[in-house]
Amino acid sequence: MSDANLNTDENVTPDTVWVEHTSFLDQIPRSILMLFVFAVFVGLWQIATSFNLVSSIVLPTPAETFNDMIFVGKNLLTGDYMLSALWITTKEVIYGFALAMAIGFSLGILVGETAFGERAIMPYLVALDTMPKVAFAPLFIAWLGFGIESKVALAAFIATFPIVVGTAAGLHATDENSRMLFKTMGASRLQTLFKMKLPMGLPQIFTGLKIGAVGVMAGAITAEFLGGGKGFGELIRVAASQLNTPRVFSLILYLSILGLGLYALVTFAQRRIVFWHRDTVSK
Repeated sequence: MSDANLNTDENVTPDTVWVEHTSFLDQIPRSILMLFVFAVFVGLWQIATSFNLVSSIVLPTPAETFNDMIFVGKNLLTGDYMLSALWITTKEVIYGFALAMAIGFSLGILVGETAFGERAIMPYLVALDTMPKVAFAPLFIAWLGFGIESKVALAAFIATFPIVVGTAAGLHATDENSRMLFKTMGASRLQTLFKMKLPMGLPQIFTGLKIGAVGVMAGAITAEFLGGGKGFGELIRVAASQLNTPRVFSLILYLSILGLGLYALVTFAQRRIVFWHRDTVSK
């Protein structure tokens, strides 16, 4: 009787074990998937230009864009005028992101930690975020002039709200048991904030930082479009006015590399600081 029960258990146990199965696409290396998507994109681009589905004035061929990228790359490597323009845009992005982090963290803690911030400040922040950001560019230019200050201000303005939301969400992510534990141990409000809420809310905070890192580039370039300047945004505006679409595309691609670099820097910091949290989206 015992042997029968043992055999029955042996037959049932393997069927009741849950095993996570990965799909075929998940087993393919990331580099191969990225190359495949890139090849499909370039192939569709080439088809559209070869069959004149889109005017060459609007959409250059991949070869034309690649050749212009080589020209821009040589200009950057030789330290010509494009390198100084890229450095100006880089400073606008870095300063804007740093300002957005300072303001976003402060407002996020105010919203996440106080009822006043959540009930009185957050509605105004949401109202500001729903407004078209481009409409604020002339105001920043009128207030701060045509220098780098107005570009930094608009870049920070666009990147601040995601950081506020991420910080506030992170502070609310702690569970009730952890809060009660700190309370019974006699921890003060600041000790609870810095030793429990902020560490546990780091995944949400870094999510807001990554969204802000993407938006800060758009703010800086938009301000250069509308308020002049000497950065890459001005070079794109001049090239577009001359219908030099290959130059526009190549400059945009170099700006995307700059944006990806900032995003990768935030992701690297997240993996080093929040190493205990698995973030499958950033992998």
